[in-house]
Amino acid sequence: MSVVRLRYHTIEFGELDIHLRTLRDNQQFSDDEGEAEALGISSAFWPLFGIVWDSGNVLAHLMVEHEVADLRILEVGCGIALASLVLNHRLADITATDYHPEAGAFLAANVLLNKGALIPFIRTGWEDAVTELGRFDLIIGSDLLYERGQVETLAGFIEQHAKSHCEVILVDPGRGQQGRFSKRMMSLGYAHSQYKPLDVSYLSQPFRGQILQYRR
Repeated sequence: MSVVRLRYHTIEFGELDIHLRTLRDNQQFSDDEGEAEALGISSAFWPLFGIVWDSGNVLAHLMVEHEVADLRILEVGCGIALASLVLNHRLADITATDYHPEAGAFLAANVLLNKGALIPFIRTGWEDAVTELGRFDLIIGSDLLYERGQVETLAGFIEQHAKSHCEVILVDPGRGQQGRFSKRMMSLGYAHSQYKPLDVSYLSQPFRGQILQYRR
Protein backbone atom coordinates (compact mmCIF):
# COMPACT_ATOMS: atom_id res chain seq x y z
CA MET A 1 0.00 0.00 0.00
CA SER A 2 1.40 3.40 -0.99
CA VAL A 3 1.93 5.86 1.85
CA VAL A 4 2.23 9.57 1.15
CA ARG A 5 4.25 11.90 3.33
CA LEU A 6 2.39 14.92 4.66
CA ARG A 7 3.34 18.38 5.81
CA TYR A 8 1.62 20.44 8.50
CA HIS A 9 2.20 24.17 8.33
CA THR A 10 0.58 27.55 8.87
CA ILE A 11 0.12 30.41 6.39
CA GLU A 12 -0.29 33.87 7.88
CA PHE A 13 -2.63 36.51 6.48
CA GLY A 14 -1.92 39.42 8.79
CA GLU A 15 -3.63 38.47 12.04
CA LEU A 16 -5.28 35.42 10.47
CA ASP A 17 -3.56 32.02 10.62
CA ILE A 18 -4.69 29.21 8.33
CA HIS A 19 -3.40 25.77 9.33
CA LEU A 20 -2.84 23.25 6.56
CA ARG A 21 -2.27 19.57 6.02
CA THR A 22 -0.74 19.23 2.55
CA LEU A 23 1.39 16.75 0.68
CA ARG A 24 5.04 17.02 1.68
CA ASP A 25 6.02 17.81 -1.93
CA ASN A 26 5.02 17.12 -5.52
CA GLN A 27 6.77 13.74 -5.55
CA GLN A 28 4.07 12.00 -3.50
CA PHE A 29 1.72 9.44 -5.06
CA SER A 30 -0.90 6.99 -3.83
CA ASP A 31 -3.54 5.43 -6.05
CA ASP A 32 -3.69 1.78 -4.96
CA GLU A 33 -7.35 1.43 -5.92
CA GLY A 34 -6.79 3.05 -9.32
CA GLU A 35 -9.42 5.71 -8.68
CA ALA A 36 -7.32 8.57 -10.03
CA GLU A 37 -6.13 6.50 -12.99
CA ALA A 38 -9.75 5.76 -13.90
CA LEU A 39 -10.37 9.50 -14.00
CA GLY A 40 -7.40 10.02 -16.31
CA ILE A 41 -5.09 11.46 -13.63
CA SER A 42 -1.53 10.23 -14.17
CA SER A 43 1.06 9.69 -11.44
CA ALA A 44 2.82 12.89 -12.58
CA PHE A 45 -0.35 14.98 -12.12
CA TRP A 46 -1.66 13.16 -9.04
CA PRO A 47 0.16 15.27 -6.38
CA LEU A 48 -0.59 18.68 -7.91
CA PHE A 49 -3.84 19.11 -5.97
CA GLY A 50 -2.11 18.75 -2.61
CA ILE A 51 0.46 21.57 -2.75
CA VAL A 52 0.06 25.28 -2.06
CA TRP A 53 1.04 26.91 -5.35
CA ASP A 54 1.86 30.60 -5.68
CA SER A 55 -1.29 31.32 -7.70
CA GLY A 56 -3.44 29.77 -4.99
CA ASN A 57 -1.63 31.82 -2.36
CA VAL A 58 -2.29 35.01 -4.34
CA LEU A 59 -5.99 34.11 -4.67
CA ALA A 60 -6.26 33.44 -0.94
CA HIS A 61 -4.70 36.81 -0.14
CA LEU A 62 -7.23 38.48 -2.46
CA MET A 63 -10.06 36.80 -0.57
CA VAL A 64 -8.91 38.18 2.79
CA GLU A 65 -10.43 41.56 1.97
CA HIS A 66 -12.71 40.99 -1.03
CA GLU A 67 -16.34 41.95 -0.43
CA VAL A 68 -18.22 38.70 0.17
CA ALA A 69 -21.26 39.65 2.25
CA ASP A 70 -24.46 37.98 0.99
CA LEU A 71 -22.60 36.36 -1.93
CA ARG A 72 -22.78 32.70 -2.89
CA ILE A 73 -19.21 31.76 -3.85
CA LEU A 74 -17.73 28.84 -5.80
CA GLU A 75 -14.07 27.87 -5.92
CA VAL A 76 -13.33 25.93 -9.12
CA GLY A 77 -10.42 23.48 -9.23
CA CYS A 78 -9.79 24.18 -5.56
CA GLY A 79 -6.84 21.81 -5.00
CA ILE A 80 -5.82 22.31 -1.38
CA ALA A 81 -8.51 25.05 -1.22
CA LEU A 82 -6.57 27.72 0.64
CA ALA A 83 -8.88 30.47 -0.64
CA SER A 84 -11.94 28.51 0.49
CA LEU A 85 -10.46 28.12 3.97
CA VAL A 86 -9.87 31.88 4.17
CA LEU A 87 -13.44 32.57 3.06
CA ASN A 88 -14.77 29.99 5.51
CA HIS A 89 -12.99 31.80 8.33
CA ARG A 90 -14.79 34.97 7.17
CA LEU A 91 -18.10 33.06 7.43
CA ALA A 92 -18.69 33.40 3.69
CA ASP A 93 -21.03 31.08 1.79
CA ILE A 94 -18.35 29.06 0.00
CA THR A 95 -18.60 25.82 -2.00
CA ALA A 96 -15.53 24.05 -3.43
CA THR A 97 -15.06 21.73 -6.41
CA ASP A 98 -12.17 19.75 -7.82
CA TYR A 99 -11.70 16.77 -10.14
CA HIS A 100 -9.19 14.98 -7.92
CA PRO A 101 -10.59 12.13 -5.78
CA GLU A 102 -8.52 13.13 -2.72
CA ALA A 103 -9.29 16.87 -2.71
CA GLY A 104 -12.47 16.54 -0.66
CA ALA A 105 -10.80 14.53 2.11
CA PHE A 106 -7.93 17.00 2.40
CA LEU A 107 -10.39 19.90 2.53
CA ALA A 108 -12.40 18.23 5.29
CA ALA A 109 -9.21 17.61 7.31
CA ASN A 110 -8.12 21.22 6.91
CA VAL A 111 -11.53 22.53 7.94
CA LEU A 112 -11.14 20.53 11.17
CA LEU A 113 -7.62 21.89 11.69
CA ASN A 114 -9.01 25.41 11.49
CA LYS A 115 -12.12 24.62 13.57
CA GLY A 116 -14.37 25.95 10.84
CA ALA A 117 -17.82 25.12 9.56
CA LEU A 118 -18.22 22.37 6.97
CA ILE A 119 -17.38 23.54 3.44
CA PRO A 120 -19.62 21.84 0.85
CA PHE A 121 -17.46 20.00 -1.68
CA ILE A 122 -18.40 18.38 -4.99
CA ARG A 123 -15.97 16.26 -7.00
CA THR A 124 -16.71 17.15 -10.57
CA GLY A 125 -14.96 17.82 -13.86
CA TRP A 126 -15.68 20.69 -16.20
CA GLU A 127 -17.00 18.32 -18.86
CA ASP A 128 -19.14 16.23 -16.50
CA ALA A 129 -22.92 16.15 -16.76
CA VAL A 130 -24.85 19.10 -15.35
CA THR A 131 -24.28 19.32 -11.60
CA GLU A 132 -26.71 20.24 -8.84
CA LEU A 133 -24.43 22.98 -7.54
CA GLY A 134 -26.75 25.75 -8.65
CA ARG A 135 -25.59 29.25 -9.53
CA PHE A 136 -23.21 31.66 -7.83
CA ASP A 137 -22.55 35.39 -7.42
CA LEU A 138 -18.75 35.00 -7.32
CA ILE A 139 -16.64 32.27 -8.93
CA ILE A 140 -12.93 32.03 -8.14
CA GLY A 141 -9.99 29.83 -9.12
CA SER A 142 -6.22 29.71 -9.57
CA ASP A 143 -3.90 28.20 -12.21
CA LEU A 144 -6.72 26.52 -14.12
CA LEU A 145 -5.71 27.01 -17.77
CA TYR A 146 -3.01 24.42 -18.44
CA GLU A 147 -3.94 23.53 -22.00
CA ARG A 148 -5.62 25.11 -25.03
CA GLY A 149 -8.63 22.80 -24.84
CA GLN A 150 -9.43 23.89 -21.30
CA VAL A 151 -10.51 27.36 -22.45
CA GLU A 152 -13.88 26.11 -23.72
CA THR A 153 -14.51 23.60 -20.95
CA LEU A 154 -13.73 26.04 -18.13
CA ALA A 155 -15.80 28.82 -19.70
CA GLY A 156 -18.67 26.37 -20.13
CA PHE A 157 -18.46 25.20 -16.52
CA ILE A 158 -18.43 28.79 -15.28
CA GLU A 159 -21.40 29.69 -17.48
CA GLN A 160 -23.31 26.70 -16.14
CA HIS A 161 -22.86 27.96 -12.57
CA ALA A 162 -22.85 31.76 -12.94
CA LYS A 163 -25.83 33.91 -12.10
CA SER A 164 -26.89 36.46 -14.71
CA HIS A 165 -24.93 39.04 -12.71
CA CYS A 166 -21.68 37.40 -11.63
CA GLU A 167 -18.04 38.21 -10.89
CA VAL A 168 -15.26 35.78 -11.82
CA ILE A 169 -11.74 36.10 -10.41
CA LEU A 170 -8.96 33.82 -11.68
CA VAL A 171 -5.27 33.99 -10.83
CA ASP A 172 -3.23 32.83 -13.82
CA PRO A 173 0.56 32.30 -13.61
CA GLY A 174 0.98 33.02 -17.32
CA ARG A 175 0.61 29.70 -19.14
CA GLY A 176 -0.42 31.43 -22.36
CA GLN A 177 -4.14 30.67 -22.52
CA GLN A 178 -5.50 33.76 -20.75
CA GLY A 179 -6.00 35.77 -23.96
CA ARG A 180 -8.18 33.14 -25.61
CA PHE A 181 -10.07 32.58 -22.37
CA SER A 182 -10.78 36.29 -21.93
CA LYS A 183 -12.16 36.49 -25.49
CA ARG A 184 -14.44 33.55 -24.74
CA MET A 185 -15.67 35.13 -21.52
CA MET A 186 -16.35 38.43 -23.29
CA SER A 187 -18.42 36.53 -25.85
CA LEU A 188 -20.55 35.38 -22.90
CA GLY A 189 -21.22 38.97 -21.93
CA TYR A 190 -18.47 39.63 -19.39
CA ALA A 191 -16.42 42.80 -19.11
CA HIS A 192 -12.75 41.92 -18.63
CA SER A 193 -9.83 43.47 -16.79
CA GLN A 194 -6.50 42.11 -15.58
CA TYR A 195 -3.69 43.34 -13.38
CA LYS A 196 -0.65 42.18 -11.48
CA PRO A 197 -0.94 41.84 -7.70
CA LEU A 198 0.62 44.84 -5.98
CA ASP A 199 2.22 43.02 -3.05
CA VAL A 200 3.56 39.48 -3.23
CA SER A 201 6.10 39.81 -0.45
CA TYR A 202 4.61 36.66 1.11
CA LEU A 203 5.91 34.61 -1.84
CA SER A 204 9.43 33.21 -2.02
CA GLN A 205 9.92 34.27 -5.65
CA PRO A 206 8.60 36.93 -8.08
CA PHE A 207 5.10 36.34 -9.40
CA ARG A 208 4.85 36.84 -13.16
CA GLY A 209 1.16 36.05 -13.48
CA GLN A 210 -1.98 38.14 -13.65
CA ILE A 211 -5.26 38.47 -11.80
CA LEU A 212 -8.05 38.05 -14.36
CA GLN A 213 -11.37 39.67 -13.46
CA TYR A 214 -14.66 39.30 -15.30
CA ARG A 215 -17.96 40.99 -14.47
CA ARG A 216 -21.40 40.57 -16.00
